[in-house]
Amino acid sequence: MALALSLLFSSGVADASEGRAGTNATYYNDAAQPGADPFVLYADGYYYAYSTEGADPGYHFGIYRSPDLITWERLPGGALPADDPNQWGRDWFWAPEVYHNPETGKYFLFYSARLREDLVAEHFRYPDFEEPCKIGVAVADSPAGPFHNISDRPIDYFPYDPDYHDVNLIMTDQKRPPATLEEGMTAPRGTYIPAIDPNVFFDDGRTYLYFSRNAYRNWVWDHDLGKYIEESNIYAVELTDDWWRDPTGTTMPAIHPDYYNANREAGDGPQVRKDGFTPILDYGSDKQAWENAHVNDYAESGGQKKDRRWEEGSTVVKSTRSDGSPVYFLTYSANNYENEFYGVGYAVADHPLGPWRKSPANPVLAQDEQQGMYSTGHGSVIASPDGSELYYVHHGRPEPTTNRRLYTERMHLDPDTRALRIDQSTKDETIPSGVAPYSLVTDVPWVQLEDGRGELGWSVRSRSGAAMDLANQLNRVAVSIDSAGGITAETTPGRAELHGDSGVAALVLRYQRRKSTGEYFDIVNAPGEPVQATVPVAACTEVITGGRSGPLRVTSGVLCLSGADVSGAVSVGPGASLLVVNSRISGELRVSGAESAWLLGSAVGSVQVDGVRGLLRIEHTRVAGAVSIRDSRTRNSPVVAGNAIFGSLHCSANRPAPVDDGRPNAVSGGTTGQCSRM
Repeated sequence: MALALSLLFSSGVADASEGRAGTNATYYNDAAQPGADPFVLYADGYYYAYSTEGADPGYHFGIYRSPDLITWERLPGGALPADDPNQWGRDWFWAPEVYHNPETGKYFLFYSARLREDLVAEHFRYPDFEEPCKIGVAVADSPAGPFHNISDRPIDYFPYDPDYHDVNLIMTDQKRPPATLEEGMTAPRGTYIPAIDPNVFFDDGRTYLYFSRNAYRNWVWDHDLGKYIEESNIYAVELTDDWWRDPTGTTMPAIHPDYYNANREAGDGPQVRKDGFTPILDYGSDKQAWENAHVNDYAESGGQKKDRRWEEGSTVVKSTRSDGSPVYFLTYSANNYENEFYGVGYAVADHPLGPWRKSPANPVLAQDEQQGMYSTGHGSVIASPDGSELYYVHHGRPEPTTNRRLYTERMHLDPDTRALRIDQSTKDETIPSGVAPYSLVTDVPWVQLEDGRGELGWSVRSRSGAAMDLANQLNRVAVSIDSAGGITAETTPGRAELHGDSGVAALVLRYQRRKSTGEYFDIVNAPGEPVQATVPVAACTEVITGGRSGPLRVTSGVLCLSGADVSGAVSVGPGASLLVVNSRISGELRVSGAESAWLLGSAVGSVQVDGVRGLLRIEHTRVAGAVSIRDSRTRNSPVVAGNAIFGSLHCSANRPAPVDDGRPNAVSGGTTGQCSRM
């Protein structure tokens, strides 16, 4: 959102690094999500991308959600119900942008659409005006919508160009304008301006609405080419802020009084509206050759297309020079969005209303066949979660003939040199700063198999707590199981169904991301902390919760203690198993010849383990006395990790030797044998 962005970008902002990212996680542009004209808003820990395309039938504007600007999840439905009772638009619902007022909690959706036929004459004088596009506003209480139109009319704004000779009125063929300027000058003067591609910018207590003058019906004489070219230009108008401050969200945006009827002419009746506008960008005022990809389309298409230029899809952000003075950057798209010449340029100014000058470095984003990125354009600027980096989210195509897709690129501003750079890439890139650390969270601490079946769900969350879409192929949770009794798992993204009639198993969940080459790799948070979880799964013969007097002897089957408080010793004999989760054993725990033993998040007097043959884990447990582990023959290394041991820790003759999985133990009485470094 422009309001937030304007506070972030100053001279000398550092580039991204793995250290700043706090993880080894990367991303790449897989171009898997359909999307067009994306605008991105950060709200409630998620990025929301609003798109011209991607909505379900019965809705306008797709909504995508992501914790990291790349792992997008399409939300069901769409932003604006097609049957909204205040729907003034007929079709051509384009370029949605959403702005959030944190003080009122309201979310405002700006968009453009073509007017219903019964409204055309009211806004454009002629009922057969060819492309009568206007800008509307809808409101919601959630970034996910649904949004509802504030009014049954678009914004009360009638931009009027009094100097335009409306050659459309003297053209018999709408693709073929007058052949000479002299002929064009005979056309009646004055026309209402159709508007698309809204962008709202907040700056120093003032609010500006930027929009594109729709190319249709805007024939401009090109003195260099000696012919008319149909052009779109970028304009702006200042808005009042009553709509923004209204806690009910029922006030439509209104133009500033300085623009109201600013182009009114002598002889106009009292009901005539002719509002003003501020020109921002047009070709004639600042010519750049790369914008001329379609100026000969009429001849090249055999009269099927018009000669055209486009300047549209603008986004404005503010930065600050070293001396404290502001500089404004405006990104825009030029050429036709369906064409290989579609690209992004930028202009700079010292004031939101200009004058704006285009950069000689344009285009800064363009088709790159070697990277497999085509028809790039119309995006928005957003900061990383911690505000230290900029990104440009735009649409493009992975192949020349595919539909438009979402792409995310790192963007850099240098306000002192008035430079803007976009790092166009389909390779592996560092995840945006502030997304990590990740956490992998399960819905239950352990799984009890009842009647041979149990379930477990999990999520992977960013630092903000936003959940990753694990159905998106850019990431996944790899599932493995270490079972001492034939327990098996069937998995879907974010969930496992477990089956087994006996024993104890360790279900290991590891968060992974996909590289551009297709392989997946395990994710770690700095400094080297794996993003994973290990969950006990047990076919319990008996489950004890709450208080229980000891001693307890386990001679067969699986005893499960969950939230239990055992006053006395516990012993586990040959072939039996014990699972202790979030429980307390006030006496000694002795395990001899058992199949499996697992202590997790518990407290115990002392621990003596001999000859375990299946699974052995002691984790995040407080032990009042000594721990001794001997002569175990487990399939995988016994795990002794993250414990607080107020005695000694001794391990000997275990095959394989115990490990701490990178989670050291706090041992007051010293460590010896195989556990000497744990």
